[in-house]
Amino acid sequence: MTQERPSIVMTGIGVVGACGVGAQPLWDALCAGRSGIGAPTRYKGEAFPCALAAEVPHFSAKDFMPKGYRKAIKVMARDIEIAVACAQLAVTDAGLTTRASEGSAPSYAPERVGCQIGAGLISAETGELSMALATATTDRDDAQVRVRGGFDLRAWGTVATEATPAPARGMENLQPLWMLKYLPNMLACHVTIIHGFEGPSNTITCAEASGLLSIGEGTRVIERGAADACISGSAESRINLMAVARMTLAERLCVCEPGSDALSTVRPFAAASDSKRGGGVPGEAGGLVMLEREERARARGATPSCRVLGFGSAHAVAPLSASSGGTLREARVRALANAARSALRDAGKQPQDIDLCVAQGLGVASSDETERGALESVFGPGVPPVVALGHVLGDCAAGNGGLQAAIAGLVLRRQQVPEVLLAHALGGGAGGPAGGKLGKPGGGEGIRNVLVLGCSLAGQQAALVLGRA
Repeated sequence: MTQERPSIVMTGIGVVGACGVGAQPLWDALCAGRSGIGAPTRYKGEAFPCALAAEVPHFSAKDFMPKGYRKAIKVMARDIEIAVACAQLAVTDAGLTTRASEGSAPSYAPERVGCQIGAGLISAETGELSMALATATTDRDDAQVRVRGGFDLRAWGTVATEATPAPARGMENLQPLWMLKYLPNMLACHVTIIHGFEGPSNTITCAEASGLLSIGEGTRVIERGAADACISGSAESRINLMAVARMTLAERLCVCEPGSDALSTVRPFAAASDSKRGGGVPGEAGGLVMLEREERARARGATPSCRVLGFGSAHAVAPLSASSGGTLREARVRALANAARSALRDAGKQPQDIDLCVAQGLGVASSDETERGALESVFGPGVPPVVALGHVLGDCAAGNGGLQAAIAGLVLRRQQVPEVLLAHALGGGAGGPAGGKLGKPGGGEGIRNVLVLGCSLAGQQAALVLGRA
């Protein structure tokens, strides 16, 4: 006997981004047409070709955790702090009681709540590293040591050698438990400890696709009966000297001066020929959503924001040789289109059933071209209106997917699309007729189904179909 597939709903939305902390501040900023991009405060933007960043303002994770757990913030990188805040916001938005709620019984048995969170390559804080590296120097007569200003790898480790019988042991000058700040699984670790989520837990590290893959995994966990609820999504901060240096070397950032206007500097889906201004800005964000069986959610009086109807994923395989045919770009487009089609099949929907697409729209040519190509492959000439985030919330890497899903959930909940997210020419945006229709609540049948796309630099692609509750 075939078991009926349960309906999965999104009941809580927790989001932290450059436009605000919490769903309501974010939504208010978007509806007001504000971008969260400006001058960074955590490093000197003028030191880089891209002088702008999408930084979360006035934020501390201490405001989102129980008093008895706040000492753990010493071993939390910025990515972890964002995830912890998003989890508390999602739990509150869903109306759930968890272990973090003092003196109240949890809404679910701990073993019936899972946690899947996407994470990225957490960048070490340069201040901590620099203080330790400065102690790992010698006057050893070696060309490489001289080039490095005296830094000696033999003095970085902790084992004495004949050449360095009394090493400086620079590694030992890192703070205790230093490594625990930078392990990707620590996002889910702290969230599950704080809230007592003891069901299936997982960390997915597939760059920009991580968030959607995690939400897809959370959905599957509930569908197979391993849990009744899951908190899923992703978080990452790129507002860090090492992260910005990596993005600069990867040519993913635009070239701009301090004080540049973000809405005109970062241009999602702009012509690829405009290479001088092409590129995004580093950002930081997280989006976690509470997923529940609809019957359980409604039984406890929750009001769902939307339904999770379908999930799909695929991977772009680079051609082995020129004779294999095709290019890596074509492989990425094909994989993202396959992920979208898989999500549509899983949802039992056709392309014409989709009213809105939520893409990354980072302003980075390689990413934007992949998304554009996939959308045109799936929808042909009738691409629905497309939401883009890069010109408003920056490139948040692994945080993009969770942020996209959170915004899609808010759009379905509010039945409105903030016009600032449609400020481009793809899919009837930039004031086109489709964008104008969706920008107002109550137009026609409203917003029924939304396709969310996740395109990663490494080739992993993912897609979700969300529907009106």
